[in-house]
Amino acid sequence: MGTQIPYTQLFPRDQSSLRPCTGLLCLATRLEIAPKSGITGTCMEHQPMGKSFSTHGIPLFEMTAQPFPTSPEDTDPRLLEALRILNQISNAINRIGSDDATHDDLSLQLIVESAIRVVPGSSAVIYTYDQSTGEFEKESRVSAEPEGRKPISALNQPDDAPRPNGMGMRTIQRRHRSFSYEEPDIDVHPYHAALGVKAVACFPLIVAEQAVGLLYIYLHEERQFTRLEQLMLDNFVNQAAMAIYHARRLAGVRRDLIRKEEELNQLRRAGLLISSRLRLEETLDSILQLALEITNAQYGIFRLLDKNGEYLVTRAVSGMHLERPLVEKLPLNGNSIMAHVARTREPLCISDLRLEPWSKIYYPLDSNLEMRSELAVPLINASGRLEGVLNLESPQMGAFSEDDNHMLQSLATYAVTAIQEVRLLDALQEAAQLLISQPTQKVLDRLCAMANDLLNTSSSAIWLTNETAEMRLAASDGPTPNFPEAVKQNNALLIPLGGEAGALGMFGVFNAGTGEGRAVVRSEWDKKVLACLANYAALAVQNESRQQALRTTQEQHWTAETFAAVGDISANLLHNMNNKVGAIPVRVQAIQDKYRQMLEGDAYLANTLAEIERSAADAMQIVQENLSHLRPIRMEKVNIASRVADAIRAIQVPTGVRIETNALADLPMVIAGGQSLTFVFRNLIENAIAAMNGNGSISITGAAAAEWVEVLVTDSGPGIPPELHNQIFELNFSRTGTQHGKLGFGLWWVKTLMTRLGGSVTVESDGQHGTTFHLRLPTVEG
Repeated sequence: MGTQIPYTQLFPRDQSSLRPCTGLLCLATRLEIAPKSGITGTCMEHQPMGKSFSTHGIPLFEMTAQPFPTSPEDTDPRLLEALRILNQISNAINRIGSDDATHDDLSLQLIVESAIRVVPGSSAVIYTYDQSTGEFEKESRVSAEPEGRKPISALNQPDDAPRPNGMGMRTIQRRHRSFSYEEPDIDVHPYHAALGVKAVACFPLIVAEQAVGLLYIYLHEERQFTRLEQLMLDNFVNQAAMAIYHARRLAGVRRDLIRKEEELNQLRRAGLLISSRLRLEETLDSILQLALEITNAQYGIFRLLDKNGEYLVTRAVSGMHLERPLVEKLPLNGNSIMAHVARTREPLCISDLRLEPWSKIYYPLDSNLEMRSELAVPLINASGRLEGVLNLESPQMGAFSEDDNHMLQSLATYAVTAIQEVRLLDALQEAAQLLISQPTQKVLDRLCAMANDLLNTSSSAIWLTNETAEMRLAASDGPTPNFPEAVKQNNALLIPLGGEAGALGMFGVFNAGTGEGRAVVRSEWDKKVLACLANYAALAVQNESRQQALRTTQEQHWTAETFAAVGDISANLLHNMNNKVGAIPVRVQAIQDKYRQMLEGDAYLANTLAEIERSAADAMQIVQENLSHLRPIRMEKVNIASRVADAIRAIQVPTGVRIETNALADLPMVIAGGQSLTFVFRNLIENAIAAMNGNGSISITGAAAAEWVEVLVTDSGPGIPPELHNQIFELNFSRTGTQHGKLGFGLWWVKTLMTRLGGSVTVESDGQHGTTFHLRLPTVEG
């Protein structure tokens, strides 16, 4: 065991072995007995008593507890002054960066002033040091002079900056304090030598292995620094290093905050650019100019992917002294940096384009300009769709930083937003034009194609709700499942039409298949886009319904006015025909009475007169029956089943024809004209019998909805070709010729009467397997 000696008496002869204490927040010093052996020490407060120090197994000493002197006469006044000063310095350092601090150099000024107080008759200077450049910052000089010595004026700044080969640079390199009397090969700085300086102490200011400055202490007398002065100066050195480090950190934070604020302002500008421009080229050009301004790049280009996904097409280009910019489209699978970024979907920052592999795939923006660095980012929307590439170039090597990369990616996001919004606006403008110029089916088909294009999906479909609340497929683009299967798919996005769930139908997008299809991204943007398209689909459906109702109303109004006028004409016509045709039977009877004997002897003449009389009577009956439908119809509550039965009884049904009725008795009452409705059914049944050539079956089936009653009249005849479905309701259309007892108006009467009754009639047939007429009439409750 080594000799026990008090800690306060343990001072080595070699002052260079003193180091700051390793105890937390301790300002004392420790003793390094053998620097090469790795032994370290702490002050008495942080070193457990009885701790033995040894090296290579040889006991050196044992630390014992012996406190510092406590009586005032045993304490050096300078030590007490130093402790008071250290508290002031610590307080000044803590105030660096606060609102009440007057200047960051206040703490350094306090340190140099304190240093000359603990070293009487000395002067002190602090210079800060930039380790990244290896140079001292001359403008950072802080100094203090003792009382009685003339201070340095602002107009006469001292020329005592550290020399490249002077004591200060050596101290920085050694990371250890230096004394002029221990460095015979280095002389005192000429400026201070001229002022009578005899000795200099130079202390490195080091924090976290980083040199941040130097503290010079100049003596104007021939002596060495005492042990106590060195100890106190060591603490000032630590405080000065922390003050500089802390101030630099705060300055760096301020710079970062200012830079971030500038970046946010620039991003706000990008947002305003998007909202203030409607044309895509204008928006892209503005964003490109902003990108050049932010990154200090000199050249830039926007290339967007074409609709087929095969080429990158130039949409905006900018740069200085561009003579012949190469703006032709680039193949996506081609050999270029922009194509590489598009394929990998990752940003790329190239500091030197001359290095491989970039030198082999670089495609110049201008063949007359040499570029050395490039920054390119892909444009990818929220749905995962590649929109294009934003590319910047510079003739300087390493022109783009990581911050530039991040900022450009932010601008690329704004560009993607602009592209999406412009594409959506174009689609909605097209949809609006389709609504007013195209039939509903074409509108729905185009909306499905738009959904796939805007949301980058493989399939889309629109289902509409029918009278039985079932979803039927109305339009689609791509492979489409039925509605129950589509609802179960996780890889789908469905939006209701008309606001309420399933009110009018559903609009859905999805990706078919399990392996190749991209998952549908249910982002807010995707939902809003599909909701916009769904609203247009709902408008198309509602518009069709309203137009149909309007056409029906107009047709009913037109028909009513027409029939009112024709009714008056028909009444006059019937009166005149009664007068003229009614005279025929009277004339015939007079002939028969006057020439009875002659007629008895001439059978041909008697039969001819009888046929004339019968034909005249039939003609009057036919005219009365048909013209009666031109008069106003008296609307009343009508039972469908009874009117169908009346129509069947009025017809001579061939033996080869079978007529069946289904679910007619349970139908609710409808509002119609009884005689007119009977005529409609009779006309349809007679047409069916004629189409089947008197051999086949006819079924009459009823179905009730909320406001309508629908009656289906179906025959087993050859059917009606689809191209004739509209023609059959035209006036005087007939494929079989005018039947006996009819005027030849055919189905025109049926459609006209159904319109006057507030209903409708449509035909369904493929032209090969029979025909079905759909009759719809409003119910009494509806």
